[in-house]
Amino acid sequence: MGTIRLKNIKIYAFHGCLVEEEKIGSNYLVNLSVKANLSKAADTDKLSDTVDYVHLQKIVKEEMRERSKLLEHVGKRIIDTIFLEVPLVNSVNVTVSKLNPPIGGDVAEVSVTMKSQR
Repeated sequence: MGTIRLKNIKIYAFHGCLVEEEKIGSNYLVNLSVKANLSKAADTDKLSDTVDYVHLQKIVKEEMRERSKLLEHVGKRIIDTIFLEVPLVNSVNVTVSKLNPPIGGDVAEVSVTMKSQR
């Protein structure tokens, strides 16, 4: 078993419950970690035998483009799509963080972490 991580994927998106968030948008960071059996790839040195992190980033970007009111919903969509499109992945851990959230205080970010296993 091995782990592939994508750290601090920066994305501008339009998630949130407020009308302003839908119009103005905000900066987000997504951190993703997947577990998979990477032993074959370690032996063969073939991209087809591992989890392509370019594909993972593409999934994150596509799911972040679709507006949601809740970060939980975005996180679940990312997990579901990874399981659908990347059969080698056994577990996913994703954290979606909204930077400078409009919550009436000086808060650097709010985040939601979702975890799931196949």
